[in-house]
Amino acid sequence: MFSAIARVFRTPDLRRKLLFTLGIIAIYRIGVYIPAPGVNYGNVQMCLEASNTTGGLYQFVNLFSGGALLQVSVFAMGIMPYITASIIVQLLRVVIPRFEELHKEGQSGQAILTQYTRYLTIALGLLQATTLVSLARSGTLFPGCQFPVVPDESLIVILLMIITLTAGTGLIMWMGEMITESGVGNGMSILIFISIASGFPTSMGTIANTQGWGTFVGVIIIGLAIVALVVFVEQSQRRIPVQYAKRMVGRRTVGGTSTYIPIKVNMAGVIPVIFASSMLALPSMLTQFNVRADGTMPEWAIWLQSNFSGSSPLYMIVYTLLIIAFTYFYVAITFNPTEVADNMKKYGGFIPGIRAGRPTAEYLEYVLSRITLPGAIYLAFVALIPLIAFVLINADHNFPFGGTSILIMVGVGLETVKQINAQMQQRNYEGLLR
Repeated sequence: MFSAIARVFRTPDLRRKLLFTLGIIAIYRIGVYIPAPGVNYGNVQMCLEASNTTGGLYQFVNLFSGGALLQVSVFAMGIMPYITASIIVQLLRVVIPRFEELHKEGQSGQAILTQYTRYLTIALGLLQATTLVSLARSGTLFPGCQFPVVPDESLIVILLMIITLTAGTGLIMWMGEMITESGVGNGMSILIFISIASGFPTSMGTIANTQGWGTFVGVIIIGLAIVALVVFVEQSQRRIPVQYAKRMVGRRTVGGTSTYIPIKVNMAGVIPVIFASSMLALPSMLTQFNVRADGTMPEWAIWLQSNFSGSSPLYMIVYTLLIIAFTYFYVAITFNPTEVADNMKKYGGFIPGIRAGRPTAEYLEYVLSRITLPGAIYLAFVALIPLIAFVLINADHNFPFGGTSILIMVGVGLETVKQINAQMQQRNYEGLLR
């Protein structure tokens, strides 16, 4: 392994890309701890110690920002506006025919969709920055904290905070694109990976200090087993054989080759978990906005708070059902069996034993519906691990080995290693992985 890493750094071009990526990551992590203008950094730290926010509504966004949200730093919005914008643009392909046409146009169409995603990212960043500043001013961001996060509430300071936070979102988006162009791996995915990984030492230290070293070792063993399970499932796929008939093009015979259509067990990735988590954050948001001046809440808000917390059985059941439903929904809009069947028929391809055209599309729909169910159950199981850990060992909701964190980290890690390995094999017979 060490010899493989040494070979990577002995390759000048690859070494330059890796160092460039590490440099962008360093800048990103430094920005996490630079407070936004108008924010009292000392009061923020005291509020973090005195408040129970780390187990509340904002932890999900804080996870993707690498802790920058609750630091109220210049990078407080993190990568979430870009993730949301990308998902919205992808979903709009189903609703707006023009977006689907751009998707089919190839590189030129993708460039236009990317530009739309950038504009939407800035708009969402502006909206979320305004919301964050309002929460910080009102004290809702840190419930129970008596220290003012924004001491100066003048209009100039508030506008400067909103503009700075929005600019931070744009800078993060630019850094991610720079990694994609000049570094190694997908830039946005790498930044998300770093944001999540930065919370691992704190989470594991909390478990060791509060639960003891026996529990700590047990969590490590269970974590390794979960990582092995995630790697196994993420690499699993159903290969549907495809045969291309021979045909004459001029004086040449083309076709006659055999290939396959890879259908992954988890085709939806981590998107259904993000959708489900976002939907179940709404009840908590409703309860927080319905707290009376004397600190009491209506009966319906109390019921929501008690039944839609992470440790309640009802929350886990609804969470599981939402993940399964969103998995089927997302797979249905990202994989079109009819389009795949038409493309195969156009180029003379067919599945052995299945007629080309509509029978092929029906067969692909059949296979897809059967393989999506175990993928959805797997996603629900991994997503419930932090909630189960919260009940068993009183861990926080940012339990390191489960949910969106482990799915994203393993997926990004596997993809990045594949890209490094491919670049190594272009220059040497041996890649990063033997």
